[in-house]
Amino acid sequence: MFHRFIKLIIAALMVAAGIWQFTEGNIGNGIFLILLTAIPIFLYYKNEFILLAFLKLRKQDFAGAKVWLDKIKNPETALVRKQQGYYNYLHGLMTSQTNLHQSEKFFKKAIELGLSMDMDLAVAKLNLAGIAMSRRRKMEATALLNEAKKLDKQNMLNDQIKMMKEQMKKI
Repeated sequence: MFHRFIKLIIAALMVAAGIWQFTEGNIGNGIFLILLTAIPIFLYYKNEFILLAFLKLRKQDFAGAKVWLDKIKNPETALVRKQQGYYNYLHGLMTSQTNLHQSEKFFKKAIELGLSMDMDLAVAKLNLAGIAMSRRRKMEATALLNEAKKLDKQNMLNDQIKMMKEQMKKI
């Protein structure tokens, strides 16, 4: 894993090589290099290891997702701010199965750094509400559930929210 700015340097070098190919008369090579520049720029904003971890999580392979996330040694230098949020979000999802205290830290940091999709933010707040409810913090859990309900525009989490509200009545 290397620093995120190296990807931009590679893109700049590819543009320079494309311009050099244009001046040499190799128009096709120049166009190809300019188009190929899109790959490192895309990978600057969408980290390849996080994309692979999302694919593993889609298949419910938590161990495989952890392997991909562990390849990111220093997320502060390797990832842009939104990707750091998703890095913490994925760690929170994986640790929520075993360690609630640690997953709460990951989810709070993910919300602080920002998640680009409302659905991901709603899932993070729903998980935080569940953690708060398990620790008998009813006011915080209620506030987080209401925020998650506002963020859930497709009503995909409607059943989970209703179930958690029913459980909160027992507290």
